[in-house]
Amino acid sequence: MDTRFLGMAELVEAPRVAVVVDVMRAFTVAAWLFAQGAEKIVLAESLDGALGLKAAHPDWVALKDGPPAPGFDLVNSPGLLRSVDLGGRTVVQKTTAGTVGALAVREASLVLCAGFVVAEATARLLRANGCDSVTFVVTGEDGRAEEDLACAQYIAGRAGGTEADAAGFLRRAGASRAAAELAEGVREGSHPDDVALCLELDRFPFAMVATSEDSLMILRPSAVPAG
Repeated sequence: MDTRFLGMAELVEAPRVAVVVDVMRAFTVAAWLFAQGAEKIVLAESLDGALGLKAAHPDWVALKDGPPAPGFDLVNSPGLLRSVDLGGRTVVQKTTAGTVGALAVREASLVLCAGFVVAEATARLLRANGCDSVTFVVTGEDGRAEEDLACAQYIAGRAGGTEADAAGFLRRAGASRAAAELAEGVREGSHPDDVALCLELDRFPFAMVATSEDSLMILRPSAVPAG
């Protein structure tokens, strides 16, 4: 498998297959949203756009980075989602990096969003689709986020059939700047368990596929072949 690892600024054209990685925390949160029953996630282009979608669809749930804010129902924290019932709901998600990265590759024929919690399922879906060329979008810190790069490299190895030891990749992510900021409470709208939850390998059995539907970018969980 031919793989590239690029920051968003390095995307000069839409790749054929893109895996957009945001470990801490957008796509860990997205996986938790589905685990808590959400039907789909709308990836919003801006905070105003998210609020506009919520206004047009009052039954939708709006989620953002940072501290709670008027109009938003949830913040971007897996630790704060564990007791939330989202059965059948649509969630509008706007984050600093993850949702931006997914929207940047919306013209790709296949867009997957990933973190460690769905790593193996993502790799299996790439294998099942016979993807021989994959661009991994490292969303954090202008493409330099160690947690996102470690996760991307781990998924790439697994998709290529490598029996990679996950421990080293998880250690790199755990020692990242993002992990330190979350652990120290620097990032608002977080929970003390967020780092540990972001580093739970393969907690969920589904991959997450983003597609364009009626001018919106929609993320849905996708079952993958076993093995």
